[in-house]
Amino acid sequence: MFEIQGLSKIYAMGEVEVHALRRVDLTLFERDLVVLLGPSGSGKSTLLNILGGLDVATHGTVRYRSQDLTAASEEALTAYRRHHVGFVFQFYNLIPSLTARENVALVTEIVERPMTPEEALGLVNLTPRLDHFPAQLSGGEQQRVAIARAIAKRPSVLLCDEPTGALDLATGVVVLEAIARVNAELGTTTIVITHNASIASMADVVIRLADGQVAETTRNTTKRQPRELEW
Repeated sequence: MFEIQGLSKIYAMGEVEVHALRRVDLTLFERDLVVLLGPSGSGKSTLLNILGGLDVATHGTVRYRSQDLTAASEEALTAYRRHHVGFVFQFYNLIPSLTARENVALVTEIVERPMTPEEALGLVNLTPRLDHFPAQLSGGEQQRVAIARAIAKRPSVLLCDEPTGALDLATGVVVLEAIARVNAELGTTTIVITHNASIASMADVVIRLADGQVAETTRNTTKRQPRELEW
């Protein structure tokens, strides 16, 4: 799915250069559920943003299938984000005046062959809440609406940045179950950023970052279900 070679990202802060990523080499495969672990400032979000076409590398290459994202124009990156990538962030970014169904429908109107909002919300077990507004939903339910919105366009890649960071333990497990179900049933390559090492046991691949570099890459042979996690 992704071939990453020599990837570096440098931010200029006045006269100071901040190296967010340093010569990262990775290969990520179709259908895998990948967990990115590491402390704040280790480069996790920068890597995710580059994979999602939200940011561009300073050096190195990122290939998505046959497309070189590092050489792509802004127009090409916009098309890539629209048709291939779904995003889930720590905060839900739902429109308060729209129902769950209507929030998901915003995405289905701009892509080809989308799911219906009802299908997408059904995948995350929110069929009874289709016509509820965000203020009528719990935090976990709002996050599941955000997941439904991200997957409604049938993306090849689902990128999740701390999707359980604002949730309690029990609610976080429900959200992780929704993400795992999307990965298993749709075959969507899924990459999840977290600070919680326990979540690593539900992944196919665990990548640990430190100081902008890959410290360790491990492939799990015995995946656990979210309900079995010890937080």
